[in-house]
Amino acid sequence: MMDPKTERDTIRRAQQGDRDAIAELIKSYQRPLEAFLFRLCGKSDLAEDIAQESFVRVIKSLDRFDERFRFSTWLFTIGKRLLVNYHQKMRPIANSEMVQYRADSTNTPYAAVEGVERGERISNMISIALDALVSPQREIVLLFHQQGWPVERISKELKMPEGTVKSHLFRARRRMLTAIELSGVPTPSEVFQ
Repeated sequence: MMDPKTERDTIRRAQQGDRDAIAELIKSYQRPLEAFLFRLCGKSDLAEDIAQESFVRVIKSLDRFDERFRFSTWLFTIGKRLLVNYHQKMRPIANSEMVQYRADSTNTPYAAVEGVERGERISNMISIALDALVSPQREIVLLFHQQGWPVERISKELKMPEGTVKSHLFRARRRMLTAIELSGVPTPSEVFQ
């Protein structure tokens, strides 16, 4: 991923129609976005498709990008929303598509449906939790948990003391858990039983 100054310069160039700048943004953020989406849905093909659609949306809307925020936060939010929309449109698997599972007793239609439902519950839970966050908490949570950045690096990137980053992480986790509990969706321990 790019440092903030390079990112701002690249976005400005891309907003002016510079194709090389657009290519740089895609090259820098494609893999992190796909990894983020894969963690949400557990399907690499779906993560790739949603990532591509996210970039299409972002490139069309570059003129509306707010420079007060990080590009990655904007991109990942768009990706997450597209994934949520996809899951809302998903239909149950038709019986004819499940015939392939009958030959293997461990890979039953029930297990397939249960796996899809579990993935949807987890994705829904993550969406609810992330939607409860405000900036900069959301950005800090994504950088720390999704990108694996240490507190020190987040502190430098966002130009805030390490103690403030830790405080935001603590409050964000509490806020996310409260949002999940209030929503009525299963908590993480219930999902993984």
